[in-house]
Amino acid sequence: MKIERKIILSNAVNLGLILLIGVFALQNLNRVLTKLRFVEIADDLNASFLEMRLSEKNYILFHDEATLTDMQAQISRTRQTIDSARQDIVRAVGEDNLSMLIGQIEKYSNTIHDVQASGGQDVALKLRLRMHGKELKEFSESLVRIERARVNDIIASSKRVLFYSFWVLFLLAILVSHFISQRILLSLRAIERLTRSIAEGKFHRIEGPVDDDEVGSVTTAINSMSDELKSREEELIQSKKLASLGILTAGVAHELTNPLNNISMIAQNYLELYDNLDREKRLEFMQQVDDETKRIGEIVRNLLDFSRPKDADLQSADINETIRKALQIMQNSLHLANIDSKLSLDPLPPVRFDVHQILQVLVNLILNATQAMQPGGTLSITTTVAKDGKTVRIYVRDTGSGIPPEFIPHIFDPFFSTKGVGGTGLGLSVSYGIIKNHGGAIRAESTVGRGTTFIIELPVYGKEET
Repeated sequence: MKIERKIILSNAVNLGLILLIGVFALQNLNRVLTKLRFVEIADDLNASFLEMRLSEKNYILFHDEATLTDMQAQISRTRQTIDSARQDIVRAVGEDNLSMLIGQIEKYSNTIHDVQASGGQDVALKLRLRMHGKELKEFSESLVRIERARVNDIIASSKRVLFYSFWVLFLLAILVSHFISQRILLSLRAIERLTRSIAEGKFHRIEGPVDDDEVGSVTTAINSMSDELKSREEELIQSKKLASLGILTAGVAHELTNPLNNISMIAQNYLELYDNLDREKRLEFMQQVDDETKRIGEIVRNLLDFSRPKDADLQSADINETIRKALQIMQNSLHLANIDSKLSLDPLPPVRFDVHQILQVLVNLILNATQAMQPGGTLSITTTVAKDGKTVRIYVRDTGSGIPPEFIPHIFDPFFSTKGVGGTGLGLSVSYGIIKNHGGAIRAESTVGRGTTFIIELPVYGKEET
């Protein structure tokens, strides 16, 4: 069922319950109004009955025949009142009670008539007049008391029903809203997890039955997108593998061609000039061959390090101390190149890293900075904690010639170098792989003519993102 229909259905149920409560309240209100209307009429009748009793008392005490006539006139008015409000009285007390009331009035009226006919000489009739008057008054008052009690009962029961109905409706609305919202939130959380995994390059699916609603449609679309992205990723990976293989082959061929050409030329010269060379010259030629061979060996070792990076041996260590050690290793080279070094190392939280690998990265960056600042400059190394407290940052700044903007996106590519024949182009690629293997990041900022800054970020121990 669509979410819209679920919401409409829940609102319809709640509205229906509200209407039922409203109908119940309206019915009880009508009952109360009917009862109150009868009570008003009964109060008027009781007032008339009270006047009749007073007239009755005056007749018995003073034998005033005129009072009997007044009593008959009051009974006549009472009948008219009852006839005009008959329907209200029937709705309030029922036909039986009304008949009994009319019967009491008729009995009282007949007794008054009998007393008038006897001329007031019959004592028994007077006693019966008093008895019937008392019965009429008591019956009328009892009806009023009963109806007042019923009004109170109706109000009290309505209050209870409305109170419980309100809480039932309130709880039902909460349960329905919670049920619908949870169904929606569970689907949205699954979609959120999937989109996060897609952003991380993990193309999974939302498994299980898919609801036939808007969220289900989104889930189906995202599953289809994930499948399509996974298929495209495989195609892209394959094409990148082929492209990388071409780049790698070209780079290896280029890097090995130079020393091999040099060895070839040295060997040809050596053969041509062998008879004219003294021992010292022969040794010099062989030394050149050995140097070029070592150069080939260095290229091969760097290539192996790049293609088969070692697993990081993560241990809790002091980054600042590792920086000092790297600077100490390169101190002689810095001194010969007339480069000043400055350290600004903040206290850092615990970091787990492979000391030897991070030392390799730092030495490589310091060496690059030294070569970029010939002859002379300032090397600055700074450490600090990121504002979110999740990473530590290492800044390696130089005052060298800088890197042109068009080269920045490629400086971590294998075999890319701005040093000409002076570099293999694998140092920064290896450093990039080491930092990534530590769960960190490395980037460069540079301005031509002013220098370059390499920024390393490493996760703080215990605060890595899960």
